Amino acid sequence: MILCADNISLSRGARLVLDQVSVRLAPGKITAICGPNGAGKSSLLMALAGLLEPSVGRTMLAENELSALHPQIRAQRIGYLPQEAEVAWDVAVENLVRLGRMPYRDRGDHAVEAAITALDLETLRHRPASRLSGGEKARALLARVLAGEPQWILADEPLAALDLAHQQTLLRHLRKAAQAGAGVVIVVHDLATAMNHADRVLVLREGRVVSDGSPDDALSPQNIANGWGVEAGWIGETGARALVV
Repeated sequence: MILCADNISLSRGARLVLDQVSVRLAPGKITAICGPNGAGKSSLLMALAGLLEPSVGRTMLAENELSALHPQIRAQRIGYLPQEAEVAWDVAVENLVRLGRMPYRDRGDHAVEAAITALDLETLRHRPASRLSGGEKARALLARVLAGEPQWILADEPLAALDLAHQQTLLRHLRKAAQAGAGVVIVVHDLATAMNHADRVLVLREGRVVSDGSPDDALSPQNIANGWGVEAGWIGETGARALVV
């Protein structure tokens, strides 16, 4: 199912945060959204999740406008992880992950166990959410998204609170999800992560898409200079590149 934004503009308060943005995202790939602070990355992700309705244009999943989809159907098809997710109740990790099955109204034991294993939460399954570290909570909340087995996984800076080992584990799992046919869209600040792990990169600046393409093209030194105002270059082999500023 194609997920797309069709010439959308969006304001938050008096500020225009997205300005005539059009993107068409295909499943089976990892798309990274990058850009400087305030570029509109989180707003675009929320619009693609159907959580913010554009004032102009439309967001679509296949042939359906997101605003017209029943919330339960939308929740089955799109899993969204916000940048600063909170846990409303002090439940055990296993029950927190199981909340990802709510759109289906079933226990989904296999999906829950798979998500717990994928995010390395087996030893934490009975721990109350209030006793989790920041990184542990981030893993549990992402496991909740994965337990819903969505066709699209949209995550806002999912790596930010994770240590290096768990970042690599998560990236491997997102790649497996994409290979299995899911669409994956992540907001990332680390350009090396986008370069090495994404199939496609969107670069936003001041609410507009200024680069869109393969990591090599979208994150070229010239585009980094234009987007971030920083002179930088890449070293290393494909898949293991580092950014030198």
